[in-house]
Amino acid sequence: MQVVHQRCAGLDVHKDSVVASARWMRGARVHYEVAQFATTTRGLLHMADWLQERRISHVAMEATGVYWKPVWHVLEGRFQIILVNAAHVRNVPGRKSDVNDATWLSDLLAHGLVRPSFVPPTQVQELRDLTRTRKQLVREVSKHTLRIQKTLEDANIKITGVVSDLLGVSGRAILQALIAGESDPERLLACTTGRLTAPRARLLEGLTGLVREHHRFLLRLHLEQIQALHHGIAQIEEQIARLIDPYSQQILLLTTMPGVSTTVAHTLLAEIGADMQRFPTAGHLISWAGLCPRMDESAGKKRSTRIRRGAPWLKTVLVTAAWAAVGAKDTYLRAQFHRLKARRGPKKAIVAVAASMLTAAYHILRDQVPYHDLGGQYFDQRDRSSVLRRLKHRIEALGYHVEVRPAA
Repeated sequence: MQVVHQRCAGLDVHKDSVVASARWMRGARVHYEVAQFATTTRGLLHMADWLQERRISHVAMEATGVYWKPVWHVLEGRFQIILVNAAHVRNVPGRKSDVNDATWLSDLLAHGLVRPSFVPPTQVQELRDLTRTRKQLVREVSKHTLRIQKTLEDANIKITGVVSDLLGVSGRAILQALIAGESDPERLLACTTGRLTAPRARLLEGLTGLVREHHRFLLRLHLEQIQALHHGIAQIEEQIARLIDPYSQQILLLTTMPGVSTTVAHTLLAEIGADMQRFPTAGHLISWAGLCPRMDESAGKKRSTRIRRGAPWLKTVLVTAAWAAVGAKDTYLRAQFHRLKARRGPKKAIVAVAASMLTAAYHILRDQVPYHDLGGQYFDQRDRSSVLRRLKHRIEALGYHVEVRPAA
């Protein structure tokens, strides 16, 4: 088998140690040298010097949790680093050890049999950390809001059905009054803005409850946590605005797509980066994101077409944006959703719309052009005869005779 890299190394990365296996050719013979290093900064710098002394040019390591990141940061710029998916480089069963794993990686790398994973630039990695942390904090706000609703139900305060936003101006005013010890429904209602759409009698009935000191303590606790979380989200937004400034043009272009807000555009850029040369085609990007059906076929039978886990942070944001996009009238995405929904159901249809949005994002970032919508009539115009034949059969199935003539 042809040797692609004459001098390379494989790293088996763990939490506290890294096993490095250096591999080089001397004539027709292959030579290995194995050493173990600590994952402290001093240990990783020692490993980098050890690899450089052996004139290693390429280094491969598995994506093991978050433990690969410090190793990457130390070796970046000194070697050509390849991060590989652990599922793609499994060793022969029954021969599992740290030394064997590192040696196996070096052999695969030497013969060019490893496929590198996508690792964005440092600035995009920092942006990715911020967008993911923001999403986690938003989830925590939702959890505390649900706990407030649970506490109110325990106190028999039935306002969750009549106040649309529990953390809005009127909702917060009611909560603050309850925490302060107020229990009279009339006074609680007087704290609101007066613009609640529910009938006054229903509001008074819902505000009549049995609030104890225990409930007030829990409401105060959850509101303080929500306030702290909102403060953290605001700080993250400021940091994102600073990091995203060099990509302001790309953000502006992405937001021309239906369903893509500024927040969604930030997440898209943080997850896939701005340089689309890393993905040869839009299909490669969709496959990496896990938005295309898997290939699982044996003996001519398709066993499964379920999508894989892929990039969960990107996938959830795209699906959420897709639900917003299909609400826009007379658009290609809405037409695609309803066309697939009738045959495959809403879940598969919305995943297909998310894949189409990611395809559009790929071309927007690659060509630096705004989104161009094909229109809600695209599928009808693409195959007029098929649409005409389908409608004709549906009318005839109802018991009518149809004669089709072109309009004057």
